[in-house]
Amino acid sequence: MKTLVNFFKDENGQGMVEYGLIIGLIAIVVIAGLVILGPKIRDMFTGIGDKLDASGTVS
Repeated sequence: MKTLVNFFKDENGQGMVEYGLIIGLIAIVVIAGLVILGPKIRDMFTGIGDKLDASGTVS
């Protein structure tokens, strides 16, 4: 019984779990940002490419 109580009181590895949760949250925020801003960024680069094609700079 004492071994079981000591097992639940042991906090080794807790920091790694917290770091994992933080990294997971950051990944979710980055993915959400790319999903929201992705079309706008694509349109911006497409517009720049079209202007370069129209000016004859890019073949």
